[in-house]
Amino acid sequence: MITQQLINPRSIVIIGGSNDITKPGGKVLKNLIDNHFGGSLYVVNPKEDIIQGIPCNKTVDELPQCDLAILAIAAKYCPDTVEKLARDKQTRAFIILSAGFHEESAEGALLEEKIVDTVNQYDACLIGPNCVGMMNHHHTSVFTTPIPKLDPMGVDFISGSGATAVFIMEASIPKGLTFSSVYSVGNSAQLGVEDVIKYLDETYVPGSSSPVKLLYIESVIKPDMLLKHAASLIRKGCRIAAIKAGSSAAGSRAASSHTGALASPDVAVESLFRKAGIVRCHSREELATVACVFMHKALKGKNIAVITHAGGPAVMLTDALSNGGLEIPHLENTELLAKLFQGSSVANPIDFLATGTAEQLSFIIDACENDFPQIDGMAVIFGSPGLFEVYDVYKLLDEKMHSCSKPIYPILPSIINVKNEIEYFIGLGRINFPDEVNFGNALCKVFNTPAPGPEITEQPEVDKVAIRAIVDEAADGYLHPEKVQALFDAAGIPRAGEAVVTDKESAIQAASKLGLPVVMKVVGPVHKSDVGGVVLNVKNFDQLVIEFERMIQIKDTTAILIQPMLSGHSVYIGAKREPKFGHMVLCGLGGIYIEVLKDVQSSLAPVSQVEAAGMITRLKSYSIIQGVRGQEGLNEELFAGVISRVSALCLAAPEISEMDINPLMGNMKTLKAVDARIRIEK
Repeated sequence: MITQQLINPRSIVIIGGSNDITKPGGKVLKNLIDNHFGGSLYVVNPKEDIIQGIPCNKTVDELPQCDLAILAIAAKYCPDTVEKLARDKQTRAFIILSAGFHEESAEGALLEEKIVDTVNQYDACLIGPNCVGMMNHHHTSVFTTPIPKLDPMGVDFISGSGATAVFIMEASIPKGLTFSSVYSVGNSAQLGVEDVIKYLDETYVPGSSSPVKLLYIESVIKPDMLLKHAASLIRKGCRIAAIKAGSSAAGSRAASSHTGALASPDVAVESLFRKAGIVRCHSREELATVACVFMHKALKGKNIAVITHAGGPAVMLTDALSNGGLEIPHLENTELLAKLFQGSSVANPIDFLATGTAEQLSFIIDACENDFPQIDGMAVIFGSPGLFEVYDVYKLLDEKMHSCSKPIYPILPSIINVKNEIEYFIGLGRINFPDEVNFGNALCKVFNTPAPGPEITEQPEVDKVAIRAIVDEAADGYLHPEKVQALFDAAGIPRAGEAVVTDKESAIQAASKLGLPVVMKVVGPVHKSDVGGVVLNVKNFDQLVIEFERMIQIKDTTAILIQPMLSGHSVYIGAKREPKFGHMVLCGLGGIYIEVLKDVQSSLAPVSQVEAAGMITRLKSYSIIQGVRGQEGLNEELFAGVISRVSALCLAAPEISEMDINPLMGNMKTLKAVDARIRIEK
């Protein structure tokens, strides 16, 4: 729970304040004084009488009532200090800068736990410990710099790392980005990134709350909370970008199934961000640039006009935009061309040469706004070789950004030659993108991130009673094929006819019933094809008997699975339960392609039919599913339907830890599960 005393305190006390501004207790006080905190400031330090001009209290007992306490003292003294302040001074907000808690030792963890118990007992809130503090336009309770321009309509920024928060602000401020609030949550003992997002959602007022949120996350502790409130904010009109650190493959564990190997914890994070509508970034510079894109009018379509007086940057920007899925359509306009210097081009990129003027730029922008209805946004590249000032160009850009309905993105690369002009432009409340490729990549990432789905996800009806009966009586481990078949029937997942046999007479009877040709697979070994445990297109009973007698002797084989030989496209659906996140559902091409290409898309259950269709279209191999070079494609509606049914099955049976359906075989008329494994962990 975030209290008003944290957001807008009437009084702040620094416990451990200092005259030494190289110490956290001294610097946080200096920041509050320098940035003109409007309430009462108090300091506690037993060794001083006056600290930075403020009379010093020797003990907490000497203090009057105080809204917010900032602690910069040794960890061992913090629990008792918090209790005194909460009990005797009505303090309901705490920022603990000190380290030495659960990040260091078991003893520190106990101190942290005691503090949280006290804070909760008094309905107070806690930022930290082990953090740099927090700030907004009411107070700058941090011991670091820089202090950005604080504006209620700037960016809300929440970071799990204090140092990283500083570095991200340093990447953002020179571009002109302003901030509404900055939270460094440190150890997140009581309030983590998710809790702050929850507060920002519950207090959001369209038009007067910050429209942009940035996150730096080291651990997703409460994924359900993050998904719910991030998606809610985005539906209200906010835009959110985030870095989640720790995404390397080294963090993935070995697994016994394709799904287990492919569905790492980072895939769960990726799925959560996509489901919420969060733009995922992977560097400080990318996060800052995406935030700058957010601060402009939203791009409504994918057609961009690149307006430039320099050829090279325009080519590099065009490449970045095109590679990211945006388009630079060819343009023609003889009337516009006549207003430019000879040698200019309006074909797009619109190049009005190094000698181009502010007036010519005005003509070009007006044409893109009014005469080219296919254009959805403009990227304007304008630097300088240092021969003359360009105030008039940047003043015009500001005016056109006000008057045009289409977004205009200013790329002003001459950060030394026209440093003063760029400062003037930023002083008008504008943002600069100094690097055209970073901008192009960020714009594509923003445009290609889907909006969050509806609050309520529709799921197909499944026979929950039958599913529960099977799962409740199952032991941990892989289900017998007959139980898998029964689960699929209860979930409405279409499957090929099959039989599990343990002798050759039963194999002949099964093949007669299913109809030749058939497929034979061993039951037991994990990777069947690696041990010769899969035989396709068995056309007669003599071959059936020979293969049965060979396969039943393969190590770990307990039976033989017989299915009709199906043809068509081979696709894959999997599911994996990830702690805290629930079930991830994955899809891709099937057979060995899942191992070779690793081309999969994922989402978190529940997955609707519409969301499943989006998973399919995002596959790199989507054109194969559509059908290429005259080949019949796969029925995407059937494929999406099975994905959604797998999601519903996992919700009905959360004990499913891993599921592989590989392959499903199908064409435009039918799709059936051919082989499947389901592992239960209760």
